[in-house]
Amino acid sequence: MKYQDYYQTLGVDRNATEAQIKSAYRKLARKYHPDVNKDPSAVEKFKNINEAYEVLSDKEKRSRYDSLGANWQSGSDFTPPPGFENFNFNNAGGYSSANFQDLGGFSDFFGSIFGDLMGGKRKSQSFNFSDLGGFANAGRGQSYQQQRQHQKPENLDITREITLKAKDLMSDATKTIRIANMEKCHECNGKSGYCSSCGGTGFVNKSKNIKVKIPKGITNGQKIRLANEGNTDNYGRVGNLYLIVKISDPEYDINGSDVTKEIEITPAEAVCGTKKDIETLHGKVGIKIPPMTNNGAVMRLKNLGLPKKPSGYGNMNAKIKISIPEKLTDEQKKLYKQLLEAEK
Repeated sequence: MKYQDYYQTLGVDRNATEAQIKSAYRKLARKYHPDVNKDPSAVEKFKNINEAYEVLSDKEKRSRYDSLGANWQSGSDFTPPPGFENFNFNNAGGYSSANFQDLGGFSDFFGSIFGDLMGGKRKSQSFNFSDLGGFANAGRGQSYQQQRQHQKPENLDITREITLKAKDLMSDATKTIRIANMEKCHECNGKSGYCSSCGGTGFVNKSKNIKVKIPKGITNGQKIRLANEGNTDNYGRVGNLYLIVKISDPEYDINGSDVTKEIEITPAEAVCGTKKDIETLHGKVGIKIPPMTNNGAVMRLKNLGLPKKPSGYGNMNAKIKISIPEKLTDEQKKLYKQLLEAEK
């Protein structure tokens, strides 16, 4: 039989910690899982990865394996030393862990070294398909796709609200937002209990900054889809992030592509008329306010609103608000009194 270098299989050093071994295993298992990797060789690689993890994640097995020495070359001919069991795992009964018979069983090398540890009803302490999203309850002899049908698909999409101001909608601008999300722990598969990653809660808080391109002409309530920015499952599959647009601006009231903005003028300006420079979404423009303009009057400024589809812009409505100046000089107060007397 051929010697199996389990450290080489997982790509770790012989002095690797338990955490390093587990991390390396999870990455490889996701990469070569037959549900994800359709390469014909993936099943054999997946089996070898699991066999290596079965040994290196168990202190007793790892100690026995290390006692063989570190000078063996992977693939070289191997004969078990005296005292090691000559056991073919493929013929063992009662192993209730990950249904490895569906993968063709463990290697003869594994059986010759660890057969005595696996012979009874003892359940493995290492890999279980449920750790990768799970096939623990699927029947023997089924294909991976058939086993997947026993599972309820996990929704990996995230939906959040994004608040935009009017200026954010003026072009295909990029906005950076921070997304915080509670995700099922990948270390314990959300099973909680003792877990150094999630502290036993079964969930971990994750946050990240994402650059979002704001589509020109988007309106309130529409969604922006960001592919592959959702949650990640144990197979490495990633959902999408959906951002529901909420348009809120302290300066403008927004109705589709039209916007309304209050323009303050004094009583004297309302009576006599005036010219004003006002800020719009398209820059500063001058407007002429006619004499005898009433409070609440609306002046429509064409094509100074938000982008609209397929092209062009909406209008801006300048809504007049007559406002008393906060500070008046004695002379101004005197003139207002004279005006009041004249109105009687």
